[in-house]
Amino acid sequence: MNMNTPPLLPGVVAPRPPKGSSQVYRGIQPLSPFAVAQRFQPLPAPLGTPPYHFNLETLLPGIGQMTANAGKIVFHTVGDTGGIKQSDYQMSIAAAMKNDLRQAAPERPAFFYHLGDVVYYNGEIKEYYAQFYDPYNHYDAPICSIPGNHDGDPIGSAQTSLDGWMAYFMTAMPHIDPISQDAPRVTISQPYVYFTLECPLVTIVGMYTNVPEHGSVDSQQQQWLTNEFQTAPQDKALIIALHHPIYSFDDHHSGSPGMADVLQHAINDSRRVPNMVLAAHVHNYQHIERSITEETATPFVVAGNGGYYHLHNLNAVDGAEDDATGAKLVTGVKSHGYVTLSVDSEKISVKPIFLDKKNGEIRTGKEFDCPANALFLADGVVTSL
Repeated sequence: MNMNTPPLLPGVVAPRPPKGSSQVYRGIQPLSPFAVAQRFQPLPAPLGTPPYHFNLETLLPGIGQMTANAGKIVFHTVGDTGGIKQSDYQMSIAAAMKNDLRQAAPERPAFFYHLGDVVYYNGEIKEYYAQFYDPYNHYDAPICSIPGNHDGDPIGSAQTSLDGWMAYFMTAMPHIDPISQDAPRVTISQPYVYFTLECPLVTIVGMYTNVPEHGSVDSQQQQWLTNEFQTAPQDKALIIALHHPIYSFDDHHSGSPGMADVLQHAINDSRRVPNMVLAAHVHNYQHIERSITEETATPFVVAGNGGYYHLHNLNAVDGAEDDATGAKLVTGVKSHGYVTLSVDSEKISVKPIFLDKKNGEIRTGKEFDCPANALFLADGVVTSL
């Protein structure tokens, strides 16, 4: 026994992240007996071939021309939607998203990019009707997804990791699954659990950060991520999406230094800096900024407020900055909601939408823009997140 490790006492729970912090620890993740609950899960066989690209035209034929005519592309994003225990929140958010689809082009969202944790608690196939098919029954736009930790964490021997998620998002032949019952939706054929969505005006690189708390990726995915940054079109904005956030000012999960390490290696090796980082896992909304280039601060958006009943408290006020990481909380909101992104040739516009818990009304939060032009590290600069 390591004499520096305090003894386990009956009834002790995992500690909360420090107040005002954006990452739960710095440097190497400390070993903890609490880390054994969620283990790294082996990845399934890919459906496609490397580098796992998926063209939005596959789901929306003619989207390139439609985007050219409109001058922009609009889409929804949020994670942690599964409405287990109390479905009202997910149903209300889904209804608001469906209402957005009534807008005329070019304001109508083209698709929904889900940031993981589609179904609680363990991605069970039997829960897909109640937590996915039924809530989005008339959401008549495609839904893409990266998996979250709950999607990949199996329970018992009756299922394998990601089998429920794959049964919709990663099917060889698109079809209508009988489990969708009276809310039928044709399955899609994403090439792998991590993949790059090729869209007009924007490239979205989606990671799978697996099951362990604060995420974990293998060397193959790290290599893939660097390649995607290196080869991403320079005439499009670059967005990276991952389930576990790199920064988070909350008192439940906090941000992940491990995922920060993954991203900084991809940036340093490729020299390409993403225009925006999207994440979920933490059940609230946060707009965080961190300077990586001298040109502009990079927004790190946490949107894990899509419907799961238990929201997480913030551990800092708007405007607070974590001296240890340099991350600044611009806006934090403890409320269910979702985010609408609009991308044109010059900027990415972010519009957070929130559900008022008291009266059930939908309101718009503080909107912001960031540049959409290709960003790069200056010569000789190495970033540390």
